[in-house]
This record gives sequence, structure tokens and C-alpha cells, in this order.
Amino acid sequence: MNILITGGAGYIGSHVVKLLGQTTQHNIIVLDNLSTGFQHAILYGKLVICDLSIIKEVEKIFQHNNFDIIIHFAASIDVSESLSNPLKYYENNTLNSINLIKMALKYKVKKFIFSSTAAVYGNSKKMFVNENDDTQPLNPYGWSKLMTERILMDMVGDTQDFEYIILRYFNVAGASADGKLGSYNKNATHLINMATKVVVGELEEMFVFGNTYNTKDGTCIRDYIHIDDLASAHLKAVEYSGSGIFNCGYGQGYSVKEVIETMKKVSGKDFKINIVGKRIGDIEAIVADNKKILTKMQWHPQYNDLDFICKSSLDWYKKQCAM
Repeated sequence: MNILITGGAGYIGSHVVKLLGQTTQHNIIVLDNLSTGFQHAILYGKLVICDLSIIKEVEKIFQHNNFDIIIHFAASIDVSESLSNPLKYYENNTLNSINLIKMALKYKVKKFIFSSTAAVYGNSKKMFVNENDDTQPLNPYGWSKLMTERILMDMVGDTQDFEYIILRYFNVAGASADGKLGSYNKNATHLINMATKVVVGELEEMFVFGNTYNTKDGTCIRDYIHIDDLASAHLKAVEYSGSGIFNCGYGQGYSVKEVIETMKKVSGKDFKINIVGKRIGDIEAIVADNKKILTKMQWHPQYNDLDFICKSSLDWYKKQCAM
């Protein structure tokens, strides 16, 4: 099949490109503007440098390729930035997705796999969320993704020749098990990335945003999924017949404090923790109910191990620092 992967030079996209290239014979075209992605992270397929907002240029790509599937990663993902600059998120995440969906329908693409987020659930009243639970995002980032989800679902009612798969990611972390790929973005602000920077000495201390949440140790709880397992979920989505929404997580939550203690253990280093105020838009506790993807897609994650997730992230970052 011919597969278009938008944002394929980014952290998650590049791992999916790698897995597809290693295990399938599909023809892969990567569309990326390289604003946050890296050309050298693309290990398979052909790169076309283009911005999704330039509709005429995007259409040329569709005119020259008979795509069977689109896997859509390209998006802005910083929650804090979405609060200070919401229009950027509605333009880049929602409007650009609308234009891409229009192109998919015009050129009769049969399947659209969408990179969504657990942020669509908002501050759920229960820790374990499933795909049928209420969605009430707390920030423009979450809303920009949820709007795109809604549009995709409405499109299925419009045509019988169009399928969608919506994958709601929980907290993605780590680097590929074979050491060939990881996050090249040294400005990443996710918890494990920040702890890694403290270990290697780039930061003097680790900030924890609030320790008075209604959780076991007062810090936020998240479901951390290894990047290779998330990539394999996309491979299952390519093979899956039908439309649907699927949580991508392990169904196991760890607190901020537990993640920090794990990073200290795998690195063999202690480091300073600074407790500061809560951030606007942070969710207290959220963990994936992943039964649907396990049963319907027969997804079999291999790296549900916080020690391994932290160590692979640390080893990768050290490797980048040495280059």
C-alpha cells in the first residue's frame, strides 16, 4: 500500500516510519515541514518537505501518489503554549487537519489514522478512562485534537468508503529498544525528558508542579507508554478493518514522584527536587483503560517497564550529548 505519514520526522512519527519500513513492504511518503522534526530521523521512505497549510503544494503530493492510508501526526503539542497561543493550535492542529481530510476524501483515500491524545478526557472523575467516557479537555491543545476527532467521525456518516482510526496517546516516552532512534528535541519538556536533563547535568534541579493533589503521594499520576509499543499500535491500526477510537496506554499509572525515583535508580544519581505551584491545565490522574485495543486489535505491548522506559530515554540522551 501507499502510505502518507504527516509529521513523520518527529519523535513518534519517525518510530512508526522505522517500524513500517522494517516489517512491511508498504511505500512510505513522509510529509514534514521540519519545524520540530529532523530529516536524519527518517530511516525509511521518501521525505517531502512541505507545510500542511500550503494547500496547493499538499495537493500536488496527492496528485502524484495514489494513497491508500494517511497516518496524521503533524501537530503542535505543548499544553502550556496552547494556553498562551490558542490560535496556533486551532490553526495547526484543527484547520490543517480539516484540509488534509478534505484532500483524503477528494483523492479517495480509504483510511485515516489520527494521532490524538488522552488530553481530550480532561480531568476525569475516575482515574481509569475508556473510549466511551466523557471528553472535556482543559486546554486548547486537547480541544484542537477533540475537534479533529469529531470531524473524522462525522465523515464516516458521509461516505461508506472512508475509515478512521483515532489513537488516543497517553504519556509517550523512551527511545527505541535497538538504540537507533529517540527524541532529538532537546527542548522537550515532558517529565522523563526533564529528569534526564538533570541527570546529565544540563539542569541543576527538577521541578515538581504541585504535591497536594488527591493522589497517593500528592503528585500527578500518568500512564507512561514506551515509544516502540506505541509504534506497534500504529502497525495494528494499519492492519485493522473498520473505524474506531482506541486508547494507547498500559493501564498502569505512576506518580511524578515515582518516575523521578525510578530515574534516580536507573541513573545511579541523586538530584535536587524543587516543589513549585500547580500548573494551569494539569490533570490530576489519568490512566488508560486499554482493553479495547488489546482485544480488538490484538495489540501485544512488550515494554511495560518504567525502569526500561527511563533507562532507554537516558541512554539515548547521553548518546546525543556525546555526538
